[in-house]
Amino acid sequence: MSNRNILITGGAGFIGSHVVRLFVNKYPEYNIVNLDKLTYAGNLANLKDIENKPNYTFVRADIADLDEMRRIISSHKIDGIIHLAAESHVDRSIKDPFTFARTNVMGTLALLQAAKEYWDTLPEKYEGKLFYHISTDEVYGALELTNPEGVESPFTTTASSAEHHLAFGTEFFLETTKYNPHSPYSASKASSDHFVRAYHDTYGMPTLVTNCSNNYGPYQFPEKLIPLFINNIRHHKPLPVYGKGENVRDWLFVEDHARAIDLIFHKGKIADTYNIGGFNEWKNIDLIKVIIKTVDRVLGNPEGTSEELITYVTDRAGHDLRYAIDSRKLQRELGWEPSLQFEEGIERTVRWYLDNQEWMDNITSGDYEKYYDDMYQNR
Repeated sequence: MSNRNILITGGAGFIGSHVVRLFVNKYPEYNIVNLDKLTYAGNLANLKDIENKPNYTFVRADIADLDEMRRIISSHKIDGIIHLAAESHVDRSIKDPFTFARTNVMGTLALLQAAKEYWDTLPEKYEGKLFYHISTDEVYGALELTNPEGVESPFTTTASSAEHHLAFGTEFFLETTKYNPHSPYSASKASSDHFVRAYHDTYGMPTLVTNCSNNYGPYQFPEKLIPLFINNIRHHKPLPVYGKGENVRDWLFVEDHARAIDLIFHKGKIADTYNIGGFNEWKNIDLIKVIIKTVDRVLGNPEGTSEELITYVTDRAGHDLRYAIDSRKLQRELGWEPSLQFEEGIERTVRWYLDNQEWMDNITSGDYEKYYDDMYQNR
């Protein structure tokens, strides 16, 4: 299909804004509808560079509003949905699990039902249609940390990326790994994944699910580790580390995730699942030291200046020890692999946040939320 009407949910958020930008710029023949509720994590400033493109439309709406989803999908004649809208911060889910259930479970269900009802009215039914649901590696639970010492960061060792990937264990999340969520956030995402697959199995709806590892890069909301710590170092504030910082995560540059989503949307096998990972595992404390070293260097501080800001705090409830994605299926079947080495990705990320302090200040002050509320209430 050369002319497509694609709905991208959560497109004003971190990952979503990168996906929207990629699709708007790469496919001028597509009509891209960005649907976002503009909660605290959604910011249209993330998309200033493409907001006036002729193939781009923004709609403010709540995905859990079934009637509104029906209206939007039918009025824009949507034939493809890339669903990223979600509540995603584990700490917030522990404090308020009901909001996560409403958005991540009921919101996904409302989108599925609205799409099903609209596509069922069309002569071609599901032909050329796709509901692509973006999920997380956290639905799989946790992996054992078989080598807690791991390796030093690539900044201080000659370890290859393959050696770095295998440093913490030989077990990885596969597409066939059983679900075992441990937080309200991951439980809500697991439930939404099941609903997406159920709509394929029950109604024949063409669906895809991908599960991705931790993303980093520009435009990430500064409650997340990397932008939070960059900003705190800049302002000489404490760097709160859960427990001893031993938890291990696999990190992927957000633009590489967007490329994977593009590829899977166009080439993925219907009803299949693909894992997307960076083959790039880091203990939290080692990652934090890399961030400190990079920020201090860029700011012109003596090396190690900001290590004194590290503050160990009580560990998070149900804190999974290790996540590690095996994305060889995606590499084997569709030819995708990460394009950036971690050193380059971190360097680009640090410089972006330090060069865009106005964006950061606007986020941390909350002024952008008041602006959107006033703007849309007065329409």
